Amino acid sequence: MGNNRWHMSYTRNEYIHRMPHPRISRFTIGDPTDDYAYSLSLIASNDVEITSKALEAARVTTNRALTRRLGERSFLLKVVPYPHEVVREHKFMSFAGADRLSQGMKLAFGRPTGRAARVKAGQEVITISVDDEDVPAAKQALARAAKKLPVKYNITITQCEASSNDLDRRETYRA
Repeated sequence: MGNNRWHMSYTRNEYIHRMPHPRISRFTIGDPTDDYAYSLSLIASNDVEITSKALEAARVTTNRALTRRLGERSFLLKVVPYPHEVVREHKFMSFAGADRLSQGMKLAFGRPTGRAARVKAGQEVITISVDDEDVPAAKQALARAAKKLPVKYNITITQCEASSNDLDRRETYRA
């Protein structure tokens, strides 16, 4: 079973002293009022826990790539999962003579060190809405964001219903 074992969620604030805050600062960036032609999604291929630091790194990378190529108000970026899960770590000493000082696995529940979001296979992690001419830039930005996150991801391009074309286009790429 090893690493594939999922325990019960560890999210209750009342029972956790020194609750760590999520590192991700904003979940929606861009212009939400505009009607965009295409929606691109970064979709997880496996079940995974993504730390809030990794989500923030992916958000910053995607936002920087899009603002440099498209400007600040010509896209809509959303980070979908919220990091509810509290990550614990049982720290070990790793120096000469540590075996005499350490407690081993006694009281090994661990201390809260951060937060993570549980993502299922096929769930969206990041979604970008853009116009027709901006699809290649958004696809490249999502490919960069996929390098900051664990496991492999697919990029799905979907044409929005609000656009003028009646074509229903859906493409999937490996990131």
